[in-house]
This record gives sequence, structure tokens and C-alpha cells, in this order.
Amino acid sequence: MKLSAHYSKATLIITFSVLFIAGIIYYCTITYIVNNQLDRDLKEEVEEITEFVNLNQRLPGKLDFEDDQLTLTKTNEKLNEMAFYDAPYYKKKHKPGHNKTESGRAVKALVSLKGDNYLLTVTESKDASEHLTQLIIGITLLLTALLLLILAITNRYIFRGLWKPFYSILQQLKAFNIADSGSFNLSKTNIDEFGELNEAVITMSARVKSDYQNLKTFTENASHEMLTPIAVITSKLDTLIQDEKLKAEQFTQITDIYAATNKLSRLNQSLLLLVKIDNDLIQDNATFNLKDIILEKIHQFQELNQNKQIEITELLGDKEITASRYLIEILINNLFNNAIKHNITRGKIFIDLTPNELVFQNTGESGPLNSSEIFERFKKGKNSDGTGLGLTIAKNICSQYGFNLTYSFESSLHTFKISFK
Repeated sequence: MKLSAHYSKATLIITFSVLFIAGIIYYCTITYIVNNQLDRDLKEEVEEITEFVNLNQRLPGKLDFEDDQLTLTKTNEKLNEMAFYDAPYYKKKHKPGHNKTESGRAVKALVSLKGDNYLLTVTESKDASEHLTQLIIGITLLLTALLLLILAITNRYIFRGLWKPFYSILQQLKAFNIADSGSFNLSKTNIDEFGELNEAVITMSARVKSDYQNLKTFTENASHEMLTPIAVITSKLDTLIQDEKLKAEQFTQITDIYAATNKLSRLNQSLLLLVKIDNDLIQDNATFNLKDIILEKIHQFQELNQNKQIEITELLGDKEITASRYLIEILINNLFNNAIKHNITRGKIFIDLTPNELVFQNTGESGPLNSSEIFERFKKGKNSDGTGLGLTIAKNICSQYGFNLTYSFESSLHTFKISFK
């Protein structure tokens, strides 16, 4: 759910809750005021009747003062003060049998006449007051519904305009390319928070691009500076190995140094390649058929396959992809190299290419590998003389182009599958 929807939901819930509670308090307050007004009217009625009895020394007849109903009953009850309460009000109609009962407000009081006490009850209709209360409550509910509707419309349309700078920043962040020399084109805003966000994004992008350029320069320089001395060492070792005066022990030592230097050179190249892949420094994308690259690699590895008498079975369909041909060649090369290196003599390799996936399967001496560690850096088998970065590089190349590289052990075959979707 979007932030604006969360905000609208919270605003409407809080507003409705506040108005609901306020409505209850409002209703109770109106009811209290109405009852107070009726009680004052009833008190005046009681005072008028008491005054009449005191002046005339007799009870009044059956009276109906302004639709107020009056009863007098002789009693021995003692009542210290007037008692107000709600009571039914029986409204008489002209036609017999059509009387109507309404809600009313009544008062009880004692009237003394010639030493006798009479219980006076006066009942007044609340119908007019209730109609007024209902009208006020109805208007209040209508205004509440109108307020909620206005809030919903305001949150949906007016506040959307306030969030335009945020969505503009978000779109540009999604399209941000670290290698692009262009800068953010941020819209001006009068909202302080969005202004601070604009400044933070500009500062962050400038710092990231600066770090990117520094890393790119370091990678390029390191590639040249480290390869040069390694090439010198290799050249000197080549010269020493060709010296016929070398003893067998010296030849063995120099050969070991030569092998270690070659491994160091491969390690250096692999680490530099990982840095380039991780920082998206290789951007020579083109569209080509993956089948052609696999056929080229089968031909290149033919001699190595013959040494181990490995049988290759391929089922290759056409698959057009858009990527760096250089990186895809490294990917296929690493998968081939892994399948041959960790295979057995007279082993088998199966290659299957479809529009949706590429599968490499090979026989091997060992059982299933640890799928959670196989793509980590410097993870390799006990008998492996590689750098332990081949599958890591393959995994990173796949990730860069949105492919998914997985490992499984099926039917005694080590299976590496690249899913293109």
C-alpha cells in the first residue's frame, strides 16, 4: 500500500473516531440541556399550582396547562424536594381509541392543604424537544459525512500534487546510472522535507559517482601495474627453464615457481574481473546467438576433452540474448572448464540449450556438492588447483543480466542450470 493510501486511511479513521466520540458527547450535552429546560418549566408549573392552592385553599380541578398533564393524589408520603424523571406522555386524540403515547418529562412534589398532603405529578411532552434533537443530530451526521468525503477527495487529489517532488526523485533514483555523466534534474519545492531530500540525493549521487570514478581508475591502474611484474617474472622463468645447465632439483623448483606465478596471474585477472562485474564497468552489450558461443567453446575444448576421453552430448536450440559477448564467453568458458576439470576419465558432459534455460551436466567422482557454498569466493574442492573464483564469476555475470544460476545433483550428474526468465 502506498504512503498516500496509508495517510488517507489513518486520517479517515482518526477523524471518524474523533467525530463519533464528539457526537456521543454532543448528544448527551443536548439531552442534558433539553431536560434542564423542561425541568425549569415543570418547576414553574409546580410553583403556580402551589400558589393557587395557598390562595384559594382548595385543590384545582382537572387542568391541562399548555398540554401539560396534572394529577393530585392524597398521600402520607413525605417528599423533601421535587423529583424529576422521564415518564410516558399520553396524548389524547379527538377520535376515541386513537390516543398516542410519547416520551415525556415529569415532576413529583407535595402540596399541603388543610393539614393533608397531596402528591402532585405534572407531565410535559418531550416530542418537540426530541424532534429538535433529532434534527440537530441529523445535521451533525450529514456534516460529518460531508467532512469525511471532503477529506477523502483532498487526500486523493490535492495531496497527490504535494507528493509530486517525491515521486520525481523516486523515478530518477530508479533510472540512476552510476556511469552516466548526467546529474539529477530535481523539481523545485516549497516543502522543507522534500528540499532536504533533494539535497541529500544530489550529495549522495555525487559521492557515489566520485567513488565509482576512483574505483574505475584504481582498477585500470592495478590491472596494468600488477600484470607487468608478473609478466616479467614469467618471462625470466621461461628463460631459466630453457637453461640446459639446470639441475633436476632446480628445474623442479623453478617449475613450481612458474606454476605459482601463473596461478597468481589468473587470480589477479579473476579478482579484477569480479571488481569490473560488480561495479558494472563492462558495458559493451550486443545481441547475439548463445548457440554460436557454445559451439565455439566445444571446438576450443576439444583437445582437453580428448585427453580425458570425455564424451560431449549437446542439444542446442537458438537463443538470442543481449549482453556483453566478452562476459558471456567467460561464463560459458567457466562452465566448460568446471565440467571438464571435475569430470572423470571417459566421463560425459550434457549440454541443453532452450529459449528458457541452459543446462550443463557432467559426471564426477564426488557426490553432491554444498549448494549453499559452491558460488562463494575461494570455495573449491580438495583436489582443485584453480583459484576458486570461476563459479563466483559465473554467478555474478548471471546476476548482472537477470539470469538465475543454480546447482543440483540429479541422477549422479552435477547439474548447473541458467534460467533466463
